[in-house]
Amino acid sequence: MQQNWFKIWFDSKYYHFLYKHRDHSEAVFFIDQITTFLKLKSESICWDLCCGKGRHSIYLNEKGYRVIGTDLSEKSIQEASRHTNDTLEFYTHDMRKLFRANYFDVVFNLFTSFGYFEKKEDDVNVFKSIEKALKSNGLFVFDFLNENFIKNNLNQSDTIISEGIIFQISKRIENNTVIKSIDFKDDDKDYHFEERVKLFDRKYFEELANASNLKIINSFGNYQLDEFNLSTSPRLILLLQKK
Repeated sequence: MQQNWFKIWFDSKYYHFLYKHRDHSEAVFFIDQITTFLKLKSESICWDLCCGKGRHSIYLNEKGYRVIGTDLSEKSIQEASRHTNDTLEFYTHDMRKLFRANYFDVVFNLFTSFGYFEKKEDDVNVFKSIEKALKSNGLFVFDFLNENFIKNNLNQSDTIISEGIIFQISKRIENNTVIKSIDFKDDDKDYHFEERVKLFDRKYFEELANASNLKIINSFGNYQLDEFNLSTSPRLILLLQKK
């Protein structure tokens, strides 16, 4: 599987078929929780980094914030751009590169939109691009997997039917990476894709933060914003601030 698997898979129509039924109510709930916790002012400018089709961007905008969503997938941005208005914009962008400098009050990277790259240098560049994009004392909401929880609770197989296609899903952990194999047939042709997400502990993100002039100021273990617990929390949600 090539290193840049995400460039092909995230822009594939089959990716959007497979995930068309994602839980929007969960996304809305989390956005409500975190914006209330942050006490975001109505004039806040938000960056939804790795926005996909824009479900979080659109809801943030509905709540009154000015929002820019970016994603590597051109097809996702084309779809999201149907919702563009005076305070909601979408752009194709690689998260490792600088987007805008000293521009945003808060950056959101949600629902495990990280851990795709082979080199730590790329991860550092993501955090540096976020730090540079934030205004002084700006905030970064980072939502990732809890490594320990995933290792003990991995759902190894699943079958999902969408758009008349039967997707056979299997998951395994190799070299501290969750590998999701996706196999299906369409028009008598067999397809195979893989998603690869590296597992990181909090210490790794502390290292990224320290290398990027960011500091971790809070952490949560789920979308209810309960305290993080290494054993029982499904998520590792970090709140960082530009120093």
